[in-house]
Amino acid sequence: MSHPTPKVDFQWVNTDYTNRVVADLGALDKGGAVLVEAPPGAGKSSLTVSVSKALADADSKLRLPIVTQTNEQADDLVASLLKRHPDLPVTRLVGGAGGSNAMRTLAAANPDLVISSKHDDPAVKGTQVVVATARKWEFVRSGQQQSGLIQGYDLALIDEAYQMRSDALLGIATMFDRLMCVGDPGQLDPFTTIDDALWKGLEYAPSRTAMGTLSAFHPDLTPHQLPLSWRLPPSAAGIVSRAFYPYTGFSAGTDATQRSLALGAGGGAPEDDALDRAAAEGWAYVELPEKLSVRTDAEVATQLARLVRRLLDRGADVVDELDATGRKLEAKDVAVVVAHNDQVHAVRFALSQLSLDPDSLVVSTANKVQGREYEVVLVWHPLAGRRDATAFHLEAGRMCVMLSRHRQACIVVGRAGADRLLAEFPDSDPIFLDEPEKFPDGWEANSLVLDHLAGFKV
Repeated sequence: MSHPTPKVDFQWVNTDYTNRVVADLGALDKGGAVLVEAPPGAGKSSLTVSVSKALADADSKLRLPIVTQTNEQADDLVASLLKRHPDLPVTRLVGGAGGSNAMRTLAAANPDLVISSKHDDPAVKGTQVVVATARKWEFVRSGQQQSGLIQGYDLALIDEAYQMRSDALLGIATMFDRLMCVGDPGQLDPFTTIDDALWKGLEYAPSRTAMGTLSAFHPDLTPHQLPLSWRLPPSAAGIVSRAFYPYTGFSAGTDATQRSLALGAGGGAPEDDALDRAAAEGWAYVELPEKLSVRTDAEVATQLARLVRRLLDRGADVVDELDATGRKLEAKDVAVVVAHNDQVHAVRFALSQLSLDPDSLVVSTANKVQGREYEVVLVWHPLAGRRDATAFHLEAGRMCVMLSRHRQACIVVGRAGADRLLAEFPDSDPIFLDEPEKFPDGWEANSLVLDHLAGFKV
């Protein structure tokens, strides 16, 4: 007797992996961990929310800490918890300055939400889920250590664990007997301003990712792999998977017929070819003439601004699996992603010169848009106009973030000669004994991306 094939949609996948993770957590011994790895837009935060709810339902006395890496991530997670499960008692543990405006607004609509800076408040103890940043949890641990009243937890969930440095995990690990860690291995490594060569090769090196340290001490751990991206369209999932996730891979959770970006009529403007190609095929590569330039290349910034201006002037109807009837593309649906802060200022200035409010859309660095998504993304290629290809500009995680924020289309602006840079400047990063080889390799990933973009050159 044949069995019907289950419908593979987001809810089905989320429920399936929630059940798997909860079962593994239930079987964990003290000191154990469950790891979950996921590509961009796979539903990591949704999985964290679902697992939190399942654990809370299974144990009414549970107090579940959730560790995030930034206040924005913590706020987003609290909002998701309350949106999907408004009956779940939640605390947002904040710093001395209090909660954000977003949290205060959310608390006004959800009277049961507790916002407090004090971990031991009776109101906090009356909730089942407590969300705070890693720094806040370390502050809590330090205070308990000084008072001699250590309060441990049976289990904690760590969101975006690949964005967490090892030293941040080591600062709070003694508070929790068991861990569930969720993260995207293709994102940017945690940032440090110091030379970390002294600790390279050590299993507990403070600049390693939290996931890297856990894997080093528990080599038998096999992460769960979320298989689908619900953000990236099929036109993008293939190249992002090949270039940045070569050993696990993933595919798009949607098909090409479910999404479309229908532009308004064009009038022969120079930017129309790029916009039309991006709308039809998901990609466009605007390659300016080869030229050595300063980092804030005014021509690249102006080209990006003109593309944004023309896109918003023409207008577009966005259709996807969430809204089959379609809606108008707004400025907030558009992002310009660059490598450096001074390039952000250059693009914002170019937008203002075209009478476009820079605050009406997102103009930011790759570091700051991790975890975010937009309908259309424009990218300043990191190698544009450079005389050398440094490790910073070739970092696979940076390019991965840049090319994986969009739901509909991505337009890359660069300069000719990037392929020559890759050929003439081979990888010269030092090799450290016992330091795990970093995959994917930035040189190879960037080469694959350039080959892909060459097919969409306008």
